[in-house]
Parts: sequence; structure tokens; C-alpha cells
Amino acid sequence: MKITSYEVDKLNDPTGIITGDRFEFLLGIEVPEDDELFDESNSLDLRVILVIEESEARIVQYHFLNRSNGKVLDFGLEAEEEAIVLAFCKEHYNDII
Repeated sequence: MKITSYEVDKLNDPTGIITGDRFEFLLGIEVPEDDELFDESNSLDLRVILVIEESEARIVQYHFLNRSNGKVLDFGLEAEEEAIVLAFCKEHYNDII
């Protein structure tokens, strides 16, 4: 899996109930042909919600999207892939659009 593009936005909690800061990432991804997620149109996105709380970052939610129709795909990240995504998000959460 290769991250080819990204957008990030900070999510606001108008109620003040949620602790920490939440960031939504939309990652454009490219997967190898032998991966079950492979799509010939190469139109996959990964939507990730990252929480930063007391200097700790963690992914609280993610899902794959077919970019062409917005359909959510029922796949999960492998542990190694999740670590790559988390590292990427930690590096870029301050790049708010």
C-alpha cells in the first residue's frame, strides 16, 4: 500500500464532550496488483480519524472507500499497514486544509 495523496481537516466538537483533538484524513492509496483491494481504476481512498490526546496519537476509526462511487469497502488494515498509516497521520495532522 502506498499513500499517493492526502487531505486533513480538524474536527470540532461543539458539545465539548469529546476529549483530545480529532483529525479526519482522506488518503489516496495505491495497492499492488496482488492485493485483494486492487482496483484497476486505482481509485481507492482511506478515511481515517486520528485522535491526539495528551501527546499520544491513535487511530480510532478508518474505512476504505471506492473513490468513483463513494461506496465503503469491507476490508481492514494489516498491523503493518496500520502502523504506516498512523505514522503518516502523526507526521501530517498539522497540515490542516
